[in-house]
Amino acid sequence: MRRLMLLRHAKTENDAPSGRDQDRRLDNRGHRDATEIGGWIGRHPPFPDLVLVSHAVRAHQTWEIAWEAMKELVPEPQVELMPELYGADVSQLLETVRDASSADPKRLMIVGHNPGMHELALALAGSGDPAGRKALTDNLPTSGLAVFDFEIDDWADVAFRRGRLVLFVSPKLLKQISGD
Repeated sequence: MRRLMLLRHAKTENDAPSGRDQDRRLDNRGHRDATEIGGWIGRHPPFPDLVLVSHAVRAHQTWEIAWEAMKELVPEPQVELMPELYGADVSQLLETVRDASSADPKRLMIVGHNPGMHELALALAGSGDPAGRKALTDNLPTSGLAVFDFEIDDWADVAFRRGRLVLFVSPKLLKQISGD
């Protein structure tokens, strides 16, 4: 069994001071949402063994803030910054997942960007939580987390429509559940 966690970066400023998209930083809501989703992850095991993070500032900040919120609760995973995750399409992301077989984590998290992350989540979901699958159809929102289980022993065997969506959660959904 392998678990894949897809975490989209948190909400960002509209423009970076440098003018470069990959330099955009999290805004105030992004900081709050990354903290909230990190705390949620920390309270809901199992936790990632390996985290692959886009090198874009917003993705890296999302991971750092989420990690800060969960680090007292979870063992520290191996973390790799990966420039190739920035702007990656669904086929590039699938290849990244399959390449994880060399490190062979049981639980892998990717922190990246739409549209690729949303398209990957839709392509992987073959079964699982019906409400989560319906909600995920519309969007993988900022700070959204989609968790998939695969009945495989090697990441190289991950394929479209073979994942079971365990859950889909976002700060907005968490607020709806808690009634805030």
